[in-house]
Amino acid sequence: MLEGMQTDIEHEGVEKAIDRLAERFPDVPREGIADLVHGEHATLQGRPVRDYVPVLVERAVRAQLRDRRLALAG
Repeated sequence: MLEGMQTDIEHEGVEKAIDRLAERFPDVPREGIADLVHGEHATLQGRPVRDYVPVLVERAVRAQLRDRRLALAG
């Protein structure tokens, strides 16, 4: 039961990360952000500690989007 609850909490955290990133990067289509988030999330599957997965995913995707923005500006 606890495992299923943890999965729900993690899913909710990942979805909230998509919301925050879409707000922070309005020039990037939401579906593109969601694809990046879900791709990053997949790289963390199978890791034993799940508590910080949404935070780690959001940070990694934020860095990717920031790097893309800088590359386009430069």
